[in-house]
Amino acid sequence: MNLFAVLSPWLRALARAAAAFNRKNGWVMSSHIAMSMMLALFPFVLFTVALSGAAASLLSQDVAIEDLVDLVFGGWPEEVSKPILNELFAVLETSSTQLATLGGVLALYFASNGVNAVRVAMVNAYGDNDPRPFWKARLICAGLVVLGGAGILVAALFEVVLPLYVRYIADLLPYQLVGPGWEQGFSGVLLFLLPLVAVLLCHILLPGQRHRVSQILPGAVLTVVLWWAAGIGFAIYVGSFAQYSATYAGLAGAMAAMIFLYVNAAILIFGAEFNGALMRLDQPGAEAAEASGDSYVE
Repeated sequence: MNLFAVLSPWLRALARAAAAFNRKNGWVMSSHIAMSMMLALFPFVLFTVALSGAAASLLSQDVAIEDLVDLVFGGWPEEVSKPILNELFAVLETSSTQLATLGGVLALYFASNGVNAVRVAMVNAYGDNDPRPFWKARLICAGLVVLGGAGILVAALFEVVLPLYVRYIADLLPYQLVGPGWEQGFSGVLLFLLPLVAVLLCHILLPGQRHRVSQILPGAVLTVVLWWAAGIGFAIYVGSFAQYSATYAGLAGAMAAMIFLYVNAAILIFGAEFNGALMRLDQPGAEAAEASGDSYVE
C-alpha cells in the first residue's frame, strides 16, 4: 500500500470539510462565535478567579491570579493579549471574588453564551439532530464553563505544587533528577494539553449525538495544531504588517483580539466538519443528503 492510498481518505475528508464549511456559511458562524466568545471572555475569567477564591478558602492554598490568566491567554500572541490583559487586570482589581453573588451568576450565564454558540456550530458540522430541550442545552453549556474554570484552577495548582514536590525529591537524591528548564517545558505541555482537552470535551458533549473518541480525535488534534500555527502566523502578521491603530485607534487591541478569535472559531468549526466528513466517507449518499442543508441553523 503506497503513501497516497493511505492519505487519500484524509485528503478527501479535508476537501469535503472545506466544501461543507463554505456551503454552510461557516465564515458567518465563525463571526457569531468570535463575538460570543469576546463577550464571554471577561465573564469567564472573572468566574474562574471567583472559583479560585472559593477553592482557596477550602484548600488553604492560594493561586496567583497571574497564573490563572496565563493559562487562559498563554497561547495567544503577545501583541493580541497584552491590551486585553491590561483591561482585564484593571477589572479584576475592582471585582468581587465571591461566587454566590448576582455578578457571579451573570458571569456564568454570559460565559455560557459563548459555549452555546460553539454548540450550534458543532451540531450542524456533524449533521446531527439535537433532541435536547433549550434548558438542557444551556445547562450543558454552563456546566462546561464550570468545568473549564475548574480545569484551569487544577492546572494552576498542579503547576505550582508539582515543581515543589520534584525539587523536594531531587534534594533527597544523590544524582540530578531533572535538567534545567524542565519547568518551562512542563508549562508548555500544559498549554498544549488544556486546549486539546477543551476541544475534546466540546466534541463529546456539545453535538446532538454522542460520537466515539476515535471519531472525534482527528478533528480535535487538527484544531489544536491549526490553532498553534494560526497563533504563530497571526503574531507575525500583527507584529510586522498590520496597522490596526491607524484604522481603529483606541479600539485596535480589541479588534485584533476579535479577528484572532474569528480565525480560531473558523478553525474550530473546520475541525468538526473534518470529523463529520470522515464519518460520512463510508456512508453512500450521505454527502448528497447533507448538501440539502445550506447553512447553519439553531
